[in-house]
Amino acid sequence: MKKIFLAVLCVSCGSILNTIQGQEASNASAVGTNYKTAIGLRLSNTAPIVSNAVTIKHFLNEKTAIEGLISFGHDITSFGVLGEIHKPFSTPGLQWYYGAGAYLGFGKEYDVNKARDVNTTFFGGQGVVGLDYKFASIPINLSLDWKPELNLVSDINFEPSAIGFSARFTFAK
Repeated sequence: MKKIFLAVLCVSCGSILNTIQGQEASNASAVGTNYKTAIGLRLSNTAPIVSNAVTIKHFLNEKTAIEGLISFGHDITSFGVLGEIHKPFSTPGLQWYYGAGAYLGFGKEYDVNKARDVNTTFFGGQGVVGLDYKFASIPINLSLDWKPELNLVSDINFEPSAIGFSARFTFAK
């Protein structure tokens, strides 16, 4: 059942992202970002499954980006992917964005029935809303985001307070 759910969720996320990308690509008046790819670190204030992480963001077109997160810590190693839509503000280099994605994590969790830590797998969905700023004169990108998570495998729980700050080195278009 879990494998079927995982497959359906992955296909759904891919389909939604493909639809959004097609809609955004058809918008000829897009203002867009001034970098194509960025890599750096994301620091989070809480202990969601995907917390402090290495982050890489890549723009598919002027407004649509994919962000990958690799997180190590809290006895959990996790991988997350987000599809993001960016919208510019009137301030050069500043955008806001929103998106959704999924994560997969492996780690230890305390089992009260066995009275010890056991290996477990975590899987769930995540959303994101944030601000993204690219400095004009240096190849640095900063972002501040809210990334709530809904864990669906291992136990069902919601982590609403995942605020994060990312600093990335950017690569020109």
